[in-house]
Amino acid sequence: MKKKRPVLQDVADRVGITKMTVSRYLRNPEQVSVALRDKIAVALDELGYIPNRAPDMLSNATSRAIGVLLPSLTNQVFADVLRGIEAVTDEANYQTLVAHFGYNPQKEELQLRSLLGWNIDGVILTERTHTPGTLRMLEVAGIPVIEVMDSVTPCLDMAVGFDNVEAARQMTQAILSKGHRHTVYLGARLDERTLQKQRGYEIAMREAGLTPRSVMMEDASSFSAGCDLLREAQRLYPETDSLFCTNDDLAVGAMFECQRQGLQVPSQMAIAGFHGHDISQVVTPQLATVLTPRDRMGREAAALLLARIAGETSTCQPLDVGFEISEGGSI
Repeated sequence: MKKKRPVLQDVADRVGITKMTVSRYLRNPEQVSVALRDKIAVALDELGYIPNRAPDMLSNATSRAIGVLLPSLTNQVFADVLRGIEAVTDEANYQTLVAHFGYNPQKEELQLRSLLGWNIDGVILTERTHTPGTLRMLEVAGIPVIEVMDSVTPCLDMAVGFDNVEAARQMTQAILSKGHRHTVYLGARLDERTLQKQRGYEIAMREAGLTPRSVMMEDASSFSAGCDLLREAQRLYPETDSLFCTNDDLAVGAMFECQRQGLQVPSQMAIAGFHGHDISQVVTPQLATVLTPRDRMGREAAALLLARIAGETSTCQPLDVGFEISEGGSI
């Protein structure tokens, strides 16, 4: 049987004070005498009291909470961005309400509606493609909005990110500079950034007078997906001598498949990834990858959002946090 959740009156009865005093303590402990503070704290602890913030958040002008919409909970990229966001929001005593939408714009709209119902003070978005319903709600809500992961595509309000097309172009150039000529791009999810990286890859291939070739899948990326995509590339384009992957998961999976097939990396198959996850540093050979400052992206986005919430009105250009090409030992 579900246990009855303790309410303010239970805490008040335990200490022998009014419910209003407990409420005042929860809002601001300084408003209550030191002697009472300790007693209330003990009672809250003993009863396992869980504050219900919903009425406060819905009635106050500010909730001291921001919403964060993430397309994936399994992708390390967004875990790193969220860590950066929370480093700033924790320090500022703001809560982050996180919702997941699985790269689905319709689900993003549903999740945003739910977050806005909690009267959040601002929202961090991780995609640039939104439904008309999402755009309408953001306009009506009138709260600050910041989009991350992209510094080039037109944004709704503020943005923090990097140039995905240029990063992919430079990584492809790095592969080609080693003498490889049959580079294939491996992509998954087919989300906007996967397509931006494909565009950067194609630009570099054409600049070198080569034919771009891509092998893509709609499923989420994973190590096993990297194995499958490499095998598909070999089937479709037997001359394939190098791979540029939309992320490190696919790249490491392709590397494992090369080891299974007895192919030497990079002499028989060069491989590059994207984002610079921890695993890229410890595989042998070390994976060539694009290093992206995800923690910094989260921190900068949260800081800009909180500044805007606090009333700073300076309009700023999208903040480009840049990227680095790490050639590792795999190309």
